[in-house]
Amino acid sequence: MPHKHQKKGKQKTHKGVAKRFRLTKTGKVKKRTAGRQHILSKKTRKRKRQMRQDGYLTGAEAKLIRRLLPYG
Repeated sequence: MPHKHQKKGKQKTHKGVAKRFRLTKTGKVKKRTAGRQHILSKKTRKRKRQMRQDGYLTGAEAKLIRRLLPYG
């Protein structure tokens, strides 16, 4: 029989997801634009400038990421 004061296990944060995504105060999932790390010389100035903008996940993708980040 289980003990009277048995605690439930804690959910674990997926560390790979935690490094790549952030949750905003309103609950949106924020992400960085891909392609900004290397091989930048062949990319146009405009393209690199536009890649500075952060993006947001929507729908099913955001739902999956929120599940992997249980504590924000």
